[in-house]
Amino acid sequence: MADAPDKNSPGNGGAAAQKGSGGQPSLNILAQYIKDLSFESPNAPSALKPRDKAPGISINVNVNANPIAGKDFDVHLTITAKAEVDKDVLFNVELVYGGVFRVDGFPQEHVLPVLFIECPRLLFPFARHIIADATRNGGFPPLMLEPIDFAQMFQQRVAEEQARAKVQTS
Repeated sequence: MADAPDKNSPGNGGAAAQKGSGGQPSLNILAQYIKDLSFESPNAPSALKPRDKAPGISINVNVNANPIAGKDFDVHLTITAKAEVDKDVLFNVELVYGGVFRVDGFPQEHVLPVLFIECPRLLFPFARHIIADATRNGGFPPLMLEPIDFAQMFQQRVAEEQARAKVQTS
């Protein structure tokens, strides 16, 4: 009989990166929740009719993190998506999906990357499912978001903040 895989093994992709025993870094999801969900189809039911051309869909993603207490952080993944044909809005959906994470044992210089890369990476599949359900329940084909490179988003954000700081000190 084969052994069951260890839930805490790094290759498992589980919520616990590694247990905090022995000073090893650990990342735990304490809670996940919908903070805000909005779906609008201002031109329904005419927006639901079949069309010859595909709508243009604009998607915006943002991540924010705030300390709660001690090693616990509240991370928000905000996703907005708007579908338009010409100037007609078919739908507009906004989701703020949050998670409470315990970040323990990481060197200080790794805490921000964990909060802005790993935490939203863990939240994203759930947020993607909620967006797909909301658009499907609104009468449209489910909007299946492509995977997001949160590391690139974080690097871009750091570069923008460094450029802003450089301009302010000049």
